[in-house]
Amino acid sequence: MGLGRIEIALLLAAAVVVVAYVIYVLQPAVTSYERTWQRAAAAFLTLYILVTLLAIGVLAGLLVVWFYDRWA
Repeated sequence: MGLGRIEIALLLAAAVVVVAYVIYVLQPAVTSYERTWQRAAAAFLTLYILVTLLAIGVLAGLLVVWFYDRWA
């Protein structure tokens, strides 16, 4: 039993999200500080950004599903 197209697409999308989060959000936040506790706090606070971006994406997806019959 292998992975289907949908599973592969979801895995690729998740990988893109993780890479983009690390490159564009986590890395600049962590390298802005010198002390270890400041870097840890910055890394923790970027999780709020990640959760917000994921929530926006889920909301957009739900809106597309909800209104699909009107647009199709």
